[in-house]
Amino acid sequence: MIFDILIIGGGLVGASLAAALRPAGLSVALVEGQPMAGSGERPVAEQGWDSRIYAISPGSATFLTQCGAWQRLNQSRVQQVERMRVFGDDGAELDFGAYQLGVAEMAFILENNLLQQALWEGLRQQDNLTLFSPARCAGIEWHEDAAHLKLEDGRQIQARLVVGADGRDSWVRREAGIIAPPTLYNQHGVVANFVAEKPHRGTAYQWFQPDGILALLPLPQQRVSMVWSVSPEKASTLLELPHAELCAQVAVASQHTLGALHMITPPAAFPLRLLHLPQIVKPRLALVGDAAHNVHPLAGQGVNLGFRDARQLAQVIQQRGAQPDCGNISLLRRYERARREDILSMQFTTDTLKKLFNNSNPLLRSARNLGLAATNRITPLKKMLVRHALN
Repeated sequence: MIFDILIIGGGLVGASLAAALRPAGLSVALVEGQPMAGSGERPVAEQGWDSRIYAISPGSATFLTQCGAWQRLNQSRVQQVERMRVFGDDGAELDFGAYQLGVAEMAFILENNLLQQALWEGLRQQDNLTLFSPARCAGIEWHEDAAHLKLEDGRQIQARLVVGADGRDSWVRREAGIIAPPTLYNQHGVVANFVAEKPHRGTAYQWFQPDGILALLPLPQQRVSMVWSVSPEKASTLLELPHAELCAQVAVASQHTLGALHMITPPAAFPLRLLHLPQIVKPRLALVGDAAHNVHPLAGQGVNLGFRDARQLAQVIQQRGAQPDCGNISLLRRYERARREDILSMQFTTDTLKKLFNNSNPLLRSARNLGLAATNRITPLKKMLVRHALN
């Protein structure tokens, strides 16, 4: 059997794309290396808190509602962000409020496994979808009329279009010959979750510091999630600290804004990088999510970029008109053109902010803090800056 679309990677972006293609009237296959959560598993709420936390934009929440996933979430595990406070390294502050910006909320903070389970539950009920899970790819061949995928267990799948949704170290991208060296930031993102002594009141905090960028994102029940972007050496030091000492260091770095902290998930770290590809499509291939781009996490927009990829690719496919072949390169280039500006804008913004604030030049220090303070006084400029993040 030849499928119309084969998605390789069933993470958040790949799963959302499969769900978004439900009304398209196409045959879809999804290959995922991990077992997909089934109805027999314990509910996420009984599994403890996931250290992988995402800030989901209102636009992404709308897309996930259209996919049927948002409605399945346990809303007691979802925290609205109603305010954001950003601090420079010389006393400057940028303060955003949802009410001031004319929106109900600025983002939703929730756990990876919560959203993953909601998406997978829907996929198991999707009649146009064939799941291969757990399954691992062994090889792929690109032909004029279809791509031929071989799995490690010997099964073979053919598809008019292959979508690489298999993450930052994408096997699909490498097999397709789309190669570009990533820009290494010489930073690791250290993540952990805490219970805070003081209420966060739905506020997300971020501190730009000479040696890194610290963010505390609000979670339900006075919990917070940390992302601390620091040098690899400092990341190793933080991971080796006793938990009580790490809590104390995070409290000091956050200026005791939320009081004492108590750790509820052990710390972990991952290297940070920028990846810009010369192309995200080829005949019979499209890349989405981290397979298509990597950005610094300081804006919390990586997963939202991926959801916008999925939303745009699904839209292009559903609006293909008289073009029956989903893998046609002219069709796929419509997707690539539609995504170019958004991806480049986010990569430029996050890369520039990282370089501007992680810099010891005293002139830059003065300029960046003056700019932060000036932006805080100009409401139309603040609205312009956050408009993109709400999509």
